[in-house]
Amino acid sequence: MISYAECSARERLAQLVDAGSFHEWLPPAERLTSPHLAQLGLPAAFDDGIAIGRATLAGRTVFVAAQEGEFMGGGVGEVHGAKLVGLFKRALRDRPDAVLLLAESGGVRLHEANAGLIAVSEVMRALLDVRAAGIPVIVLIGGANGCFGGMGIVARCADHVVMSDIGRLAMSGPEVIEASHGVEEFDSRDRALVWRTTGGKHRWLSGDCDALVEDDVAGFRAAAIAALDAARPVTLAALEEEHALLAARLAYDGAEAVPLWASLGVPEPSCVPDLDVAALHGLGVR
Repeated sequence: MISYAECSARERLAQLVDAGSFHEWLPPAERLTSPHLAQLGLPAAFDDGIAIGRATLAGRTVFVAAQEGEFMGGGVGEVHGAKLVGLFKRALRDRPDAVLLLAESGGVRLHEANAGLIAVSEVMRALLDVRAAGIPVIVLIGGANGCFGGMGIVARCADHVVMSDIGRLAMSGPEVIEASHGVEEFDSRDRALVWRTTGGKHRWLSGDCDALVEDDVAGFRAAAIAALDAARPVTLAALEEEHALLAARLAYDGAEAVPLWASLGVPEPSCVPDLDVAALHGLGVR
């Protein structure tokens, strides 16, 4: 068992796709760095914190992107975002069987906020174009930095979301909420609270992710293979279904996850944090 959370971006790719099949575009040797960080006296990365390229998964051609959480928390800047947009645009041209995004990001880099925000909006548009063309987009979330901010929105634009039980997905990170609204609104130091409101188990139970796996690269690989044919065309009916889910969520006025789990039919919901993934699946609530 290889921990997905403890792997770097390229280690995840090497273990996830077919052995030796990953061909990287714009690798570190190209030295494509952010034009903004040096002006602020900040270190740059020769890949700007993301690896993109082509590979095979179970013998099928896929385009892949993996964010490096060890560089600025996987934050999106101008070059980082442009590489993602380019990947999706090439997918429209070459039509792979799927696009895989190994997301690990705290959102947009504050150091280049305007450029990063524009980049994220372009990523979302390019992703939806790929979905509209019938090419499934699969997002995998299990890194230590979670998937927050603009990348949290990008993830929810995809066809299929796979999370580990220690993965996290949300619009705003716990520290951001606490800084904006105070510790009474969200205590970022309460790790149990953080995971039962943004963690993989909660997201799976509430329908925000499609597959829940252990913190194991092999588990993510199996789930990604299973999702290869899970394209969900962007149609009016699909959008209405999503809106219905959001309306149901808004109708729930509870402030805690445990009562929400109870409303979803989870027996003994207070025990959910102690359950492993197999036991959670065994409840049969989804």
